[in-house]
Amino acid sequence: MQKLGDYIREVDVRNKDLKVTNLLGVNLSKQFFPSIANIIGTDLSKYKVIKKGQFGCKFMSVGRDGILPISLLKNDEFAIISSAYYAFEVIDENILSSDYLMMWLRRPEFDRQLWFYSGGDVRGGVNYGDFCEMPIIIPSIEQQREIVSEYETISKRIKLNEQIIKNLEATAQTLYHKMFVESIDKENLPEGWRIGTLGEVAEIKAGGDKPQDFSEIKTEYFNIPVYANGIDNKGIFGYTTKSIIKEKSITISARGTIGYCFLRKKPYVPIVRLIVVIPKNESLVQYLFYKLSTMNIKGSGSVQNQLTVPDMETINIILPTEELVIEFYNKVEIIDKSIAIHEQENEKLTELQSLLLAKMGQ
Repeated sequence: MQKLGDYIREVDVRNKDLKVTNLLGVNLSKQFFPSIANIIGTDLSKYKVIKKGQFGCKFMSVGRDGILPISLLKNDEFAIISSAYYAFEVIDENILSSDYLMMWLRRPEFDRQLWFYSGGDVRGGVNYGDFCEMPIIIPSIEQQREIVSEYETISKRIKLNEQIIKNLEATAQTLYHKMFVESIDKENLPEGWRIGTLGEVAEIKAGGDKPQDFSEIKTEYFNIPVYANGIDNKGIFGYTTKSIIKEKSITISARGTIGYCFLRKKPYVPIVRLIVVIPKNESLVQYLFYKLSTMNIKGSGSVQNQLTVPDMETINIILPTEELVIEFYNKVEIIDKSIAIHEQENEKLTELQSLLLAKMGQ
């Protein structure tokens, strides 16, 4: 077992010439993402520049989150990260592979060990020196490459499934547009169509408090998803043991980015800042999801803009004939079954990745 600090070195290159404008952040999924921070008027010359093969991480939130936000830049485009972040690189790729190191840093056991350095306090943080003291097992470079190759083969399959899922979702969207949008004049609706309110055809509920029996990690018993007002990881906040919503339904973000919709097909628990739409007739769920997803839903409130149950109940909505709605539901259900197959495969592949990460520490 070696010390990580013996194989890495800090990188501190500043964006003095302001040539780099690609600002990235790092999330708890250990991935870089385009930063949404408002940088108007910000002095970007103080930001740190990173390039392909270098790491960026944020130490100050480890005590609060129990996870080190860290990622490896894989593309050829230079990027900048906050001056509060740390950047580093592997000293010798012939001894320690950057890809192998990133796998090591993804291990939950690594996060647990680093969390102890923070003292487990919500405001506790760690520093680069603590990070360098962390142990790492370094097999031969050939073994590292084999491990990375196996992991990346699984990752590519997961990405392929994700792309297939996106294509299937786009097919359903196209079908909705063809059946309910193209050549439809709102002032002269087809025979049997009408304007109604969402409250006529669906029960509207607000999300509640976080369940008392709650876990941030999915287990055999804590396996009911708890959804919050977020789009990262489809709004997953954690897991619980008992569901509140069992019907197929739609959740809508009620604060922040108002109107963001997700179709929920399995039992779950919605919490604060979510509105839940439960169709009175299940065959409406697909139509309402695509309809609400394409509407410019706005909230109310003078202090903080938010979406309320009364807001949703009074929304005017086009209601096609029952026969057409059922036809759409049946067609999209076929697509959804195919999506579910790929999602289930990705769940198994993700579990396999977790096993590979766990084996690295043995």
